[in-house]
Amino acid sequence: MWSDRLSDPGTVAEVVFGLALIALLVSGLIVRKRGGRGDLFKYSAIWIAFAAILLIGYSMKDEAIRLGRTLLAELVPAMGLEEGQAISFRASTNGHFMVEAKVDGQSVRFLVDSGASDVTLTMRDAERLGFDRKALTFDQVYQTANGIVKGAPVRLKRVEIGPVALDDVRASVTEAPLATSLLGMSFLSRLTSWQVEGDRLTLSR
Repeated sequence: MWSDRLSDPGTVAEVVFGLALIALLVSGLIVRKRGGRGDLFKYSAIWIAFAAILLIGYSMKDEAIRLGRTLLAELVPAMGLEEGQAISFRASTNGHFMVEAKVDGQSVRFLVDSGASDVTLTMRDAERLGFDRKALTFDQVYQTANGIVKGAPVRLKRVEIGPVALDDVRASVTEAPLATSLLGMSFLSRLTSWQVEGDRLTLSR
C-alpha cells in the first residue's frame, strides 16, 4: 500500500530525490527553449525548494494534524480532543460539558448530566433516531430538579463518542421540553473512567 510505503523515511527520501531529478530535467527543457544557464539554476532552485517544502511538510504532518485537532476542540468544545482511547472536552461558556456523539449512526449533541440516571433523549432526537412517538410508552417516572417527569424506555444499539463506544445502552425518551438530550449514568457508569479536572471532562473506554 502507498500509505505504508510513505511512512518509511527511505521511501520519502527517494520521492524527494525523484522530484529533484524531475526538476532538473524540466529545467533543462525550459533552458533549451528559452536559453540561458541562469534560467537553469533559477528553475532548478525553485523546484528543489518546492520538493524541500513537501518533505518538511510531510515530516511534520503528525504535529500539524495534532495542532488542527486541538484548535478545533477549542473552537468547538463539543467535538472533543481524542487522545488514544480517551477523549476530552472543554467546558462551554456556561460551565456545562457538551459532547457530539454518534447514536445508531446519527449525530446527536448531548449535555453531560451525572445527575440523570439514564441517557435521556428529547422527542426531536428520538424521532430522528427512528423511534415512533405513538409506539412509545411513557411509564417511567423520574425525579428532576424541575419536578417529576415521565419517560419512555428505549435501547440504543450503539453510542460512539470519538474512540469511546458502547453497545446496547439503556435510555429513555422524555416528555419534558428539554433543549438538549442528556448523557446520563447509563452511559457514564459503564466507562473505564470519566473525570472532571478544572474545565476539562475526560471519557475513557
